[in-house]
Amino acid sequence: MPGQTVSMEPVEPQSLKKLSFKSLKRALDLFSPVHDQFPAPDGESKKIRTSHKMHMEYGGIKSTCNQPSGQVNHVSQDQGRQASNSNLLALPGPEDSRDSQIGGVQNALVLGPSMNPKGQNEVGPVSKSTAVISSSGSSERNLSTSAIIERIPSKWPRPIWHPPWKNYRVISGHLGWVRSIAFDPSNTWFCTGSADRTIKIWDVGSGKLKLTLTGHIEQIRGLAVSSKHTYMFSAGDDKQVKCWDLEQNKVIRSYHGHLSGVYCLALHPTIDILLTGGRDSVCRVWDIRSKMQIHALSGHENTVCSVFTRPTDPQVVTGSHDTTIKFWDLRYGKTMATLTNHKKSVRAMGQHPKENAFASASADNIKKFNLPKGQFMHNMLSQQKTIINTMAVNEEGVMATGGDNGSLWFWDWKSGHNFQQAQTIVQPGSLDSEAGIYAISYDITGSRLVTCEADKTIKMWKEDQNATPESHPLNFRPPKDIRRF
Repeated sequence: MPGQTVSMEPVEPQSLKKLSFKSLKRALDLFSPVHDQFPAPDGESKKIRTSHKMHMEYGGIKSTCNQPSGQVNHVSQDQGRQASNSNLLALPGPEDSRDSQIGGVQNALVLGPSMNPKGQNEVGPVSKSTAVISSSGSSERNLSTSAIIERIPSKWPRPIWHPPWKNYRVISGHLGWVRSIAFDPSNTWFCTGSADRTIKIWDVGSGKLKLTLTGHIEQIRGLAVSSKHTYMFSAGDDKQVKCWDLEQNKVIRSYHGHLSGVYCLALHPTIDILLTGGRDSVCRVWDIRSKMQIHALSGHENTVCSVFTRPTDPQVVTGSHDTTIKFWDLRYGKTMATLTNHKKSVRAMGQHPKENAFASASADNIKKFNLPKGQFMHNMLSQQKTIINTMAVNEEGVMATGGDNGSLWFWDWKSGHNFQQAQTIVQPGSLDSEAGIYAISYDITGSRLVTCEADKTIKMWKEDQNATPESHPLNFRPPKDIRRF
């Protein structure tokens, strides 16, 4: 038999806000007899809390302070004979504290059972707990204890003084952004690649144009000159890697395989191989003579935008837009290590010509690593706060970094101190936004620096011969905290 259906009253739909207010009102009605007022303070709990604080702060010296002055002096005379049990070291207080010493308690610091000095400032019975006794307030206590604080010298290395660099020559001749540079091993000429699709060769001493080479159909991003052959290598956004014979001034080999633009290029110092990295996220290893691809070093997740090589392992080091730096085993074509210290794209890397170390630059920081393990050493002590496109280091330990906003900063390699901040000046007729530095290179001697810029010029820099440590003092403050990441 079916049961009778009970008719339910319709429930009024209520919003969550209304229900919350109802619950709050119910709680106030239960626990708060008077609305909009705080409950009256409880005197007993306040008394207990104050008593506990007094005991914690002044428990160690409470018994000493409660004694009358005559008793304190009498006890001090009796205990002066027992110097072996005394744990007090008197400290010179401020001048104002001399009058207060007549009243009884003097400034004294309890050090421990091992310290047993004898002196006229030893005062009062002392427990084994360490306590500072001061008659004139906390300010005098701070002044007196600072007398024995040992100042720890900074362990950060002091930078070597370097003269500032100045611009002494501006070369114009390209019709587009100047994107790459390489020096001849004989130090008589250097070549630059540009967005006008040409490679120009310039005389180092005079800055005059010697030769213009055409052959690429896009801007030239990478250049390298061989120290063992009369070859020059170029790579560009047209996916092409070319080998130029400088005796005939023409292309004799092309290396095909990249799927997109080629952004960086490097020659191995001892073996006849060429390394190129590009937008296809792969660093390719080429045999110079046979034009064969030996390895495709794949592992990066984004554009490979910087590469350098060494004669010993890790022989290949690459930096990428995926914020990582990878060390590669050239024998097997596999990754040896991956450094994940950077948070932004690693657009530039620079190897020290003498030390087993290198620096890497990104928009967040410039970091220094050792080789071959790749252990992080330290950050440079300032932030350039721009996209750093390029960097170079010479044998004297001067590192130069070029930014997208035209800033050229010079650093001391050892300490990471930034000793000069130069700003490039665009050539007349260019926009201020074209003050960008795309490539930097020292000459073979390390005494001249050449920058390739967005205003289509090449600028040459050298050290100021008239500068002295007195005219350009070293303004260095060691860092308070050393970031270990």
